[in-house]
Amino acid sequence: MNRVTVHSFKAALCLMLSGMALTPTAWGQDQELMLSEGSIEHAKMLRDTAMQGSMAYEIVESLTTEVGPRLAGTAAEARARDWAVAKLESLGFDGVRVEPFTIEGWERGAESAELIDPYPQPLSFTTLGGSVATPDSGIEADVAFFATLADLEAAAPGSLEGKIAFVSHAMQKTQDGSSYGFHGRLRRSGASIAASKGAVAILIRSIGTDSHRMPHTGSMRYDPEIGKIPAAALSNPDADQLERIHARGETMRVRLNVQPIFTGESETGNVIVDIRGTEHPDEVVIIGGHLDSWDLGTGAIDDGAGIGIATAAAKLILDSGKRPKRSIRLIFWGAEEVGLLGGFAYLERHKKDLDKQIIGTESDFGAGKIWQLNSRVSAEAQPLVDKMAELLAPIGVAPGSSDSPGAGPDLTPLVRAGMPSLRLNQDGRDYFDLHHTPDDTLDKINPHDLDQNVAAFAVFAWLAADTGLSFK
Repeated sequence: MNRVTVHSFKAALCLMLSGMALTPTAWGQDQELMLSEGSIEHAKMLRDTAMQGSMAYEIVESLTTEVGPRLAGTAAEARARDWAVAKLESLGFDGVRVEPFTIEGWERGAESAELIDPYPQPLSFTTLGGSVATPDSGIEADVAFFATLADLEAAAPGSLEGKIAFVSHAMQKTQDGSSYGFHGRLRRSGASIAASKGAVAILIRSIGTDSHRMPHTGSMRYDPEIGKIPAAALSNPDADQLERIHARGETMRVRLNVQPIFTGESETGNVIVDIRGTEHPDEVVIIGGHLDSWDLGTGAIDDGAGIGIATAAAKLILDSGKRPKRSIRLIFWGAEEVGLLGGFAYLERHKKDLDKQIIGTESDFGAGKIWQLNSRVSAEAQPLVDKMAELLAPIGVAPGSSDSPGAGPDLTPLVRAGMPSLRLNQDGRDYFDLHHTPDDTLDKINPHDLDQNVAAFAVFAWLAADTGLSFK
């Protein structure tokens, strides 16, 4: 080899090494992310296997068929916990357990509503969860119309004496469900606001985006300093009807009768199982969905889909032949619909080992495909989240915000307590057509969309659990 050739070879070698420093090779990337050799390839395998077909739909079908509606604190929710324990054990999971806690039970009773004047007709509506009852004979009163919650808040104290308040602001469809928080305040707080003005009851337009006569239920809460009045939601078409009558300048009178029952202290619980880690088994990466549902539908999209997605992802990892360094904890949360009570109970029970709750995410936004990954983690762990996004891009998941706290409703208490978070955002444009209605049933779910979700959850759970990186 002559001098020119040697010089050229050295220059080329230096250039190659320089390039390797700027763009890490596969083994260098593993070092940076603190992943065992082959871990990224294993994540790809999990992704590709899920995309070819998972058992998520089968799990949702089993839950919604064999149990059906699962209102928190009822015998139906207890059957769901029994179903969950049996299902997980039949799938080969070891150490399945229930962490019990108690809640104040509430059940929907008889309910009826009708427009008396000026155009008599029945109304399609439902009682809001946690509402008190009307007198046995019901309430008949004139209706005070408000276009928005802000208008109701602006009403003078005492101005609604003897009247039923009706608030009609309409929620709009968004991919990420971002309008729900704003409009949902009406459902959560409207009753006490109306009562503070003297109202004897409140009717709201359903917090939903459909055009069917399917009213949306959901939880509400009372201000303890204000008297309690009954609260109910009209279907969107019925709310439109009252809007049209109001626009004619006519006085509306409604008869309302709701008879919900408070059942006292009731037992519920979180169903939990771990895939034990090989090096740091006490450190857990959390995935899951909530087991309870409202009583009107069969809880397929809210949140049977989440149960199916998270369980199928965990089962895929369980059967893969490898175990991650940390444990993967699968949680079927209890009593989510009535105030995230499973999340708060878990925080209370595990606050002594909060530092071992490494990171988590939940599936609780229906059965649509995941389109975006958001997170809030340490600078040290951000490259790993970037790697997750890279692996999920081929299945249609785009990187989103790296400063977006939130991992799903049930994980909110843990996130507020300092747990890092990641959210795999689903396409929710149709979610609030079905949410909390009798139309929340299995036929709305596309099995292939569930498979894409399983792929994303498996990649997240595996990579988060198989690294030694701190996410805090």
